[in-house]
Amino acid sequence: MGLHNHLLPHRLYQVETCGWKITAACVRHVSLYYRELTQNYLPNCHHIEGIECGAEDITILENGLAFLSTCVKHPDLPSYSDDPGKIYTLNLMDSKMKIKALNVKGDFDKDSFNPHGISLYTDDKDGAVYLFVVNHPQGNSQVEIFRFVEDENALQYIKTIKHELLHNVNDIVAVGTESFYATNDHYFTNGILKFLEPFLSLPWCDVVYYSPQTVQVVAGGFLIANGINISPDKRHLYVSDILKHKIVVLEIQKNTVLSHVKEVDVGSLCDNIEVDRESGDLWLGCHPNGLKCVFHDPNDPPGSEVIRIENILSEKPRVTQVYADDGSVIVASSVATQYGGKLLIGTVYQKALICDLKL
Repeated sequence: MGLHNHLLPHRLYQVETCGWKITAACVRHVSLYYRELTQNYLPNCHHIEGIECGAEDITILENGLAFLSTCVKHPDLPSYSDDPGKIYTLNLMDSKMKIKALNVKGDFDKDSFNPHGISLYTDDKDGAVYLFVVNHPQGNSQVEIFRFVEDENALQYIKTIKHELLHNVNDIVAVGTESFYATNDHYFTNGILKFLEPFLSLPWCDVVYYSPQTVQVVAGGFLIANGINISPDKRHLYVSDILKHKIVVLEIQKNTVLSHVKEVDVGSLCDNIEVDRESGDLWLGCHPNGLKCVFHDPNDPPGSEVIRIENILSEKPRVTQVYADDGSVIVASSVATQYGGKLLIGTVYQKALICDLKL
């Protein structure tokens, strides 16, 4: 059995909210199966040319250079390409809006590259830019660190990080050249137990802090800990507890442990989180109906939804829907981020969209 599975008998008594007798009701609740979207489009939307197998995560440098993590593969997901995953850049200051594949330099296995969540970190000392990538080669879970070589449009491989606490990593936010916070989206590693875990509503997922000196669980109690990001002042972390339909706000303490501040209802299954570096607003790529994401019926595809949270630390955060589609334009949105009047929307396994945005 996988990591932690030996603790199953000890922990079953903790399951209070959704036992076997009401599993069906729990699935309906957590998946928002009843939601039907009203289209809410933005002007001048078009698919990003060259993205055909998803851009599960997207993040943008201050100068408008976007990084796209593409073609993540998972046994439960459709796959539109047999090729390994790639990281692309897209210069949002260039009117051509053409993606460019980043060449990976160094002793790195590109053939098994299966990128998931990504995070950028700029070193204040020398301005070097580092890209952290959650990677799942052969279904495993590890974190890759690269240095971005801008004049070559390349990634210089630095190191791979593996640890028993990083057993089901979904997303990551870098806080140093070799340190980060990461979410685990499952407790179990055994395939059958992983499949059952969300249906039983077991709040056993967590957030892990990693540095060369310290590796520890710093927050727990999530049904599925999905997207993670950090506030512009580096004082708060935001985590999407996707099956609770909430964004959890955590304060970073001096010892890197996190204290719970609040939870914000978003009414959707929100995946990745991007944070506006100026306003502090959160941009969320969301799944409006989770069951459609499970079945992937091409005749009734998963829809897409973009949600914005303003003033999240205030007593009354403002949660608004910015974009919504029933799957006819874009399927299974997982990330949304804005820059210079443009909104980028990525998906788990399909396409990516760019639209005009008036704030």
